Amino acid sequence: MYKTPAEAKAFVEAFLPLVANQTRDEIALFPSATSLSTVVAATAGSTVAVGLQNMHWAEEGAYTGETSASMLKAAGATHTLIGHSERRQYFNETDELVNLKLHTALRHGIIPVVCIGEVLDEREAGKTADVLCTQLRGAFTGIAPEAAAPIVIAYEPVWAIGTGKTATPEMAADAHKIIRAEVAQILSPAIAETIRILYGGSVKPENASALLTQHDIDGALVGGASLKPDSFAAIVNY
Repeated sequence: MYKTPAEAKAFVEAFLPLVANQTRDEIALFPSATSLSTVVAATAGSTVAVGLQNMHWAEEGAYTGETSASMLKAAGATHTLIGHSERRQYFNETDELVNLKLHTALRHGIIPVVCIGEVLDEREAGKTADVLCTQLRGAFTGIAPEAAAPIVIAYEPVWAIGTGKTATPEMAADAHKIIRAEVAQILSPAIAETIRILYGGSVKPENASALLTQHDIDGALVGGASLKPDSFAAIVNY
């Protein structure tokens, strides 16, 4: 919940020149709903995609304050976050709701970034694998392997979000390995090989290289460090 439309426009104008030569990675920005159209317009002609931080599962209806997939697409967005840890923590989003949203996103041709991750108590109790596998199975219920290609998974160790704590590269890689193995069980080994799994949890320029060079980590879901054009560009260009 950062940036007015004017601030978001200024961010994009400063950010785009810093990543103009980046051809290796796909870049997507996820502004708040009030800045979505502004960011879509500001990124026009660039390779930077735009998504929304949340999306409702219903086509339309009496869901005050929510945004439908059709509204998201009409505004020019191509991506959405689903089940971000803060949505789970503060707004009681469950695996069942994540599943409903995932089905809706795929039906509308929206690229879903499905977020999963354990809290500190779960990690300290040795339950990380159980939590991740349970969240994946809940999210992917009823998803056919042939429909799963657009899905991106983001692993967010909740204890490392906004705390300054970061999973070590080895801890992050271990979690990604668990996720990839579970995707192979739920969907197929072929999909598990190609599905992109991002790491999100206090990613910053200082640790981006160590994290993103790990074998099973395919990219980053960046929070606080993405609020400034130079720090986000430094992560993109690591």
